[in-house]
Amino acid sequence: MVFVRHALPGERVLAALTEAGETASHWRADAVEVLEASPDRVDPPCPWAGPGRCGGCDWQHAALPAQRLLKAAVVSEQLARLAGLDVSVVVEPVPGDDAGLGWRTRVDWAVDATGRAGLRRHRSHEVVAVDTCRIATPDLDAIGVTAARWPGVAHVQAVASGAGDRAVVVTPRAGRRPRLPRLDAEVSVLVAAGPRVERVRGRTRVGESAAGRSWQVSAAGFWQVHPGSADTLVAAVLDAAKPQSGETALDLYSGVGLLAAALADRVGASGSVVAVEDDRRAAADARRCLHDLPQVRLVESHVDRALASVPGLVDLVVLDPPRSGAARRVVEQIAERRPRAIVYVACDPAALARDVATFGGLGYGLDGLRAFDLFPMTHHVECVAVLRPARAVPPERSRSVSRAGVPRPG
Repeated sequence: MVFVRHALPGERVLAALTEAGETASHWRADAVEVLEASPDRVDPPCPWAGPGRCGGCDWQHAALPAQRLLKAAVVSEQLARLAGLDVSVVVEPVPGDDAGLGWRTRVDWAVDATGRAGLRRHRSHEVVAVDTCRIATPDLDAIGVTAARWPGVAHVQAVASGAGDRAVVVTPRAGRRPRLPRLDAEVSVLVAAGPRVERVRGRTRVGESAAGRSWQVSAAGFWQVHPGSADTLVAAVLDAAKPQSGETALDLYSGVGLLAAALADRVGASGSVVAVEDDRRAAADARRCLHDLPQVRLVESHVDRALASVPGLVDLVVLDPPRSGAARRVVEQIAERRPRAIVYVACDPAALARDVATFGGLGYGLDGLRAFDLFPMTHHVECVAVLRPARAVPPERSRSVSRAGVPRPG
C-alpha cells in the first residue's frame, strides 16, 4: 500500500516515493505531477503548500467542500472498520475563518540554526522559511515572527487571543542564551524554561471569551486555535448531554475548564461537576477561571487515577481526551458509573472509533455524532459523539447514588 500525499481520489499522478522499505507496512509518496486532475482540485492559496514544502496544510489543493466530504468519509470509514457501525457523517463549517484561511490563533514556529523562523517540512525536522502562514489570523501574522531573527532559539509560539492580546513564548536552544528581537510594544514576550515560563515583558496570560464567560489562560497553555471552536464545541456538547438542574457530571481531560463551566451553569447550585486534568498549567488556569463556581470540584490528576478515587454513579460524563483517545481502563471506569449519557469530544477519528467499539461492548451505543471543520486546509476533523446505555438508568436511582458518591465541592 502506498499513501500518496497531495493527490485526490480518482486522479492519475506521477508520484515520487518518500518512504519505502521491504519490511514496511506501507510506503509514502508525493504527487509531483498531476496527469489527470480531479474536478475538486484547485490551485493552493499558499505558495508554500506542495511536495517538499511546508508540512502544515496538506489539503490546500482541494476545494473546501471537497475537503469536508473527504473528512466525512474518513470518519465514516473508521467507525465502520473499527466499530462495525454504518454512520452517515456531515462535516459542518464553523464561523471564524475566511474560506478556510485566516483562522489559526496560535502557531508554533520552528527556528533553524541561522535564526530564521519557519514551518517544518512534512515528517521532517527541516525548517521551511516561509514568509507568512496563510491560515493564521491577521493579528497573529502582524506579530512579525518570520520577519525577525531569533538567534539561540529553538521554537517561537505566537499567540493572538480573541480578546486582542498578543504574545510570543520563546523556547531557547539547549545550552544557548536566546537573543530576542524587537517586537511591537504591545506583544508580551515570555521565555519557556522547562516547565516554568519567565516573563520578559507584558503579561503571562491572554484573554479569551467563550461560553458566555471571560477567560484568562496561560499564553504557553492550550486553547482551541480556531476562533469558532470553543463556542461551537460547548453548544454541541450541551445539545448532546442535555444537562439538567441537580445532576452530577464528570468532565474528563477538562483542560482550563471550558466544558466544566458550561455544565456547571446547567446543573446549577444543586448539582455538581468534577473536572479532571493532569496538566499543571491547565489545572492552574481552571482554578483561576472557575473560582466563582462552587459546584465545580477540580482534580489535578491522571484520569484513570482520579476515577479510581471518585466512587458512585453519575448522570453525565464528558471527555475530551488527547489524540490517542481514552485508554480501555478509562472507558471501563466510565461505564461502571452508569451515566445516562457520555459525550465524547475527539480530534482523531480512529481513536474515537476504537473507544466507541469498547463502549459498545460495555452496553453503550452510539446515539449521535456531529463533525466540525475546525482545521480547514488540513486533514484534521473534530467530532462530538454521544453514547447512551442500551437500558436507561432510572433517574431517581442515578441521582440518589451519584450525590452520595461524588464528593461535594468545599
